Amino acid sequence: MSKILVIEDDINVRQNILELLHSEGFNNILEAHNGRMGVQLAQAEIPDLIICDVMMPELDGHEVLKTLRQQPETAMIPLIFLTAKSDKTDFRQGMALGADDYVIKPFTRVELLTAISCRLEKHSIIKQHSQQKLENLRNSIALSLPHEMRTPLNGILGFSQFMMEESESLDAGTIRDMAESIYLSGERLFALIQNFLLYAELEIIATDSEQIKLLQSQNTLFPTLLLTNIITEKAIKVGRKADLQVNLQPCNVKISLEKLTKIIEELVDNALKFSPAGSPIQINTELVNNTLTLNFIDYGRGMTATQIAELGAYQQFERKLYEQQGSGLGLIIAKRLAELHGGNLKIKSQPDEKTIVQVMLPASTLPRK
Repeated sequence: MSKILVIEDDINVRQNILELLHSEGFNNILEAHNGRMGVQLAQAEIPDLIICDVMMPELDGHEVLKTLRQQPETAMIPLIFLTAKSDKTDFRQGMALGADDYVIKPFTRVELLTAISCRLEKHSIIKQHSQQKLENLRNSIALSLPHEMRTPLNGILGFSQFMMEESESLDAGTIRDMAESIYLSGERLFALIQNFLLYAELEIIATDSEQIKLLQSQNTLFPTLLLTNIITEKAIKVGRKADLQVNLQPCNVKISLEKLTKIIEELVDNALKFSPAGSPIQINTELVNNTLTLNFIDYGRGMTATQIAELGAYQQFERKLYEQQGSGLGLIIAKRLAELHGGNLKIKSQPDEKTIVQVMLPASTLPRK
């Protein structure tokens, strides 16, 4: 049964609502006679719905709503305002703060019950959708992590065991080759763990306004020699330096060098990984209206519109058709970093033809010398 919190300072109105709810089979009901008590109850009990008067002592309805929407635990609780005002300005103020509905006093039994039913039904659908997404995430993690961790671990354990058992018969060249394989497997495993930790860190930062402000206060003079070297080295590592076409416009971008480097590393890796050798990899920038757009263009596998819409952490597409290395987390990390810095990431793709990944970040032109 749904838990409903009624916040109303008028005892007669409050009792009428409580009796109405009881008569309709709502037995898990909480009540508060002022806004401050209502906020405390909402934070402690996390109800499924709040019915709240607008004009109240201590904290009025708007302050109650503002307080609840600022806290992750109570931000998604649907709230219905009760008000004697029918002024459009009042409605807009409440809706701007995140109110879900208004019921005008005096209201009928049908009006209030209709509003309650509508909001509870919508809340239930949202919860089911969130649970499904969480279940999908769990399943993706369960499928992705064992595979991604097992592969490099098998390499490390297998080659190291062989070296220990056959150490007396192995020549220096074989030992060197095996040591290199162990190193590469360890490097892959380390990168995977770092990405999982970074993703978890970004999700925590997303709930902290102070941390977001700190992120957005950073600046980098772009491009740096470090960034251009990273792009070139990644292409050289897979024998594709000749495929690289880079044109970067100087500007001041509002992100730290560390975070910008991470975005570029992941998107360059994806472009190289999912396009054939001999096809061009184009990396260029545009600076328009204080927004830097980084374009990463490749002519490889691409993604369908459905795959782009369903893009999520730990998700890889067509695992059965393609052998991929990586958890599929790099793209979502780049997207999350862009969003946390007040930007965005967009993908335009025609499968098996062309893919454009665009990262938009706040920026400004460099002052003229």
